[in-house]
Amino acid sequence: MNFLLNTWFNKINEFEKKISFFSHDISYGRVLSVNNLIIEATGVYLPIGNFCWVERIYKDVLSGIICKIIGFKEKIVFLVPMHNLDGIFPGAKVFSQYSVTSNVIKYSRFPFGYKLLGRVLDSFGHPLDNLGNIQSKKKSFNFFKSSINPLQRFPITDILDTGVRAINSLLTVGRGQRMGIFSQPGIGKSMLLGMISRYTDADIIVVSLVGERGREVKEFIDNVLGAHSLKKSVVIVSPADVSPILKIQSVQYATSIAEDFCKKNNHVLLIVDSLTRYAMAYREMSNAMHEIPVLKGYPASIFSNIPYLIERTGNINDNGLGSITAFYTVLTEGDEYNDPILDIAKSVLDGHIILSNVLSEAGHYPAIDIEKSISRSMHSIVDRNHYKNSIYLKKLISCYYRHHDLINLGVYSAGTNKLLDNSIKIWPILEKFLQQKFLECCTYTQSISELIKLLQNI
Repeated sequence: MNFLLNTWFNKINEFEKKISFFSHDISYGRVLSVNNLIIEATGVYLPIGNFCWVERIYKDVLSGIICKIIGFKEKIVFLVPMHNLDGIFPGAKVFSQYSVTSNVIKYSRFPFGYKLLGRVLDSFGHPLDNLGNIQSKKKSFNFFKSSINPLQRFPITDILDTGVRAINSLLTVGRGQRMGIFSQPGIGKSMLLGMISRYTDADIIVVSLVGERGREVKEFIDNVLGAHSLKKSVVIVSPADVSPILKIQSVQYATSIAEDFCKKNNHVLLIVDSLTRYAMAYREMSNAMHEIPVLKGYPASIFSNIPYLIERTGNINDNGLGSITAFYTVLTEGDEYNDPILDIAKSVLDGHIILSNVLSEAGHYPAIDIEKSISRSMHSIVDRNHYKNSIYLKKLISCYYRHHDLINLGVYSAGTNKLLDNSIKIWPILEKFLQQKFLECCTYTQSISELIKLLQNI
């Protein structure tokens, strides 16, 4: 009798284990309409940010597509598909992640930790480098959490050696500083990012490539970043042909990875290329949800979204043992004086490096416009002599450019302007000082030494 009872209880336990994988309340909704990028559905009652599974008929086979909940209006839920919309039909069933766990759970948890180093991942942390699965702890992350108390931020006190002479000497960056690189396409932005990622003194490098062409992604990883830097890097890629929601998520995921490493007392270098494409993806999503545009198609929420993204970085630890130094690229296409993203970035970041199209056309690399660029933390982290020399050199550069036409026409008389006389005297050496080859590393100490040597020629 006891044997039969034990057998019966064992079978019940096995059955309980099997049904424990199912939701206690298996329900599904229905697709109402598909509008551009947005799927409108009803019958799904889940919080914003959760994932669900929508039926589709693809190549005559009934399958599904993963979608993310981004909003709702009364009983209508707005979903964004992670892939193309092909195959979704009217009235298709929409299952919650709790109803089809095996299909959705891998999209709701992301890998974190040191095993990400040396890997190239997509927006969900899935490998793109054919090096196998990542055996790392996976967890969900809530990007829009409570803001960091500004009084708990450690001040910027340490100099960050970027390996770029012009930046080290004239635009000195501190650990935990957030810098913008403003550039038109094709004038050396990627090369400058490569120099910064190769030579910057950082424990961990996190790179987010947003909206890049597929060819440029591989070229950046192989040729620009390099195998040596890749060993201590995590690269998150969302190419130009993926959904806008994936481009947004890739930046948020990369920032969360940088936060995770920073909390483990690492000095992290975060590179986002580019902030403009992140904003464009956000604009595309907002327009699809019929959010009212306010300037150049951008919604009003972009003016709070970008500052929130940037404020996740910096010296977020109050002990000063970890930091996130961030470089965000901004594309200055067309009317740069009426670009809201450029204005937002300038107002929120701790400085900006502007690349000049004129210098690039003249073969001057890196094409940094020293006159228009600034590091807002430089005065508080460098010594008095360094700051004095850098200001004087900027005056020489500005004076030369203001009188450039007079010099070329030969109508300027020497002795009229002492500052201009000094700039003309050292201009060939100064130009050489501001230029640097891609594979050439110039440390902070070398940069200061060469700056002093340059000014001794006056």
